[in-house]
Amino acid sequence: MDGLKIYGQEDVNSATSLRSGETKIGEKAQFVSTLEEIAISTAQFVLIGIPEDIGVRANHGVPGTATAWDPALKALLNIQSTPFFSGEELLILGHFDFTDPAAHTLSNLQQKVEEIDAQVYPVIQQVIAAGKVPIVIGGGHNNAYPMIKGSSLALNKPIDVVNIDAHADLRPTDGRHSGNGFSYAIKDDFLNIYGIFGLHQNYNNNAILETISENPRIHAVFFDNLLKSEQPLSDHWKGLLKQTGPSTGLELDLDCIANVLSSAIGPSGFSLNEIRKLILTSGKKFTYLHVCEGAVALIDGRKDQTTAKTIAYLISDFIKSQK
Repeated sequence: MDGLKIYGQEDVNSATSLRSGETKIGEKAQFVSTLEEIAISTAQFVLIGIPEDIGVRANHGVPGTATAWDPALKALLNIQSTPFFSGEELLILGHFDFTDPAAHTLSNLQQKVEEIDAQVYPVIQQVIAAGKVPIVIGGGHNNAYPMIKGSSLALNKPIDVVNIDAHADLRPTDGRHSGNGFSYAIKDDFLNIYGIFGLHQNYNNNAILETISENPRIHAVFFDNLLKSEQPLSDHWKGLLKQTGPSTGLELDLDCIANVLSSAIGPSGFSLNEIRKLILTSGKKFTYLHVCEGAVALIDGRKDQTTAKTIAYLISDFIKSQK
């Protein structure tokens, strides 16, 4: 049955490798038995998995994003507990289970994405209303929409978002998929300022470029221009952040990093260390973090287990930067 599977001690223990003389994040992380208990937890961050690639398939992409959650969770839970990141700051809530539609027609896939939206956004809303920061591991970028919707409803206003991504995901609102989450969020008035960092000129069509140029609330920093710039990368990043207000979500599509296994993996992009530095030095408190589109295995046979550790680095950096 579709819905959220809430984790308990046994779920966390099974993913944590114990070693004498060491303490891992999984030994210190918190958990709850009901959503209502989130509000009384002392943890600041709430981790949620959305292991699905239905939205990617609805966008004619390469499936595989459903494979990231389990290995990424294990990589995160087996980080050493230290004063930099003890694990006590983190509540492991669980993951969403979604069954595939009986027939993989485009209309069925799009309908299923709408059902995913309806399941995800109330949980995000409840987490933020409890004063916590949700950290979500996807999953396709379709889940940006319920992330933004849930945040907006919890805060009673449209939010801002900064998306580090090679693609704007501003395709038409003609059926839900991983390429139009931000379009729907703008249309439904959940998204105010939309900043995109690292956009690739080669892989955003003319209609999307026109949408960006015609909407004063959309701010894009192209990766191609960053390559030509003599200014430090951090200057461009902080310049974009200045366009956003106090309630801003952080979206991180792993296809922005060169050669990280994802639906739209590419040879050109940021390095992992560049993205880590952007997160660690952002100097901004974010409403949420959504790490999406990563995979350890794609349906075409490509595999890379290091994606899990990449996600764990990014999440631990985010927690350190937000404390």
